[in-house]
Amino acid sequence: MATAFPKTGGGYQYDDGNLGEIMFYNLGAIPVKTGTGTLTEAEVTAGIISVTTTATLTTPTGTELDTYLNASKVGTCFNLSLVSGSGVVSTLTGGAGVTVVGGVASASALSASFIFRKTGTGTWSAYRV
Repeated sequence: MATAFPKTGGGYQYDDGNLGEIMFYNLGAIPVKTGTGTLTEAEVTAGIISVTTTATLTTPTGTELDTYLNASKVGTCFNLSLVSGSGVVSTLTGGAGVTVVGGVASASALSASFIFRKTGTGTWSAYRV
């Protein structure tokens, strides 16, 4: 017997008694990168970026992320996955104030996932998971 999705509430709600609900979210258009460059704040927070040619992608600066995510505080997190096509290697580097931790390059035709975490004013860490 299949489990039905909950029909009330807004999905996962921290500290509101609805911790068992499924978290739904909207995923807009997936950005596509065709070469080396600096990601915009909207791209890095989109959740997924498709990389179609070998590229080194640089995050926005920590200060730019703070400005874009103006309600963020230390401990705020978001996820990013870089999905590379066949024969494509993507590398993520941090802009000023952003430290990339773990392997920064994805192998051909594989994805690389990162959790970005605010560590201070104008500083973020991107952990490869």
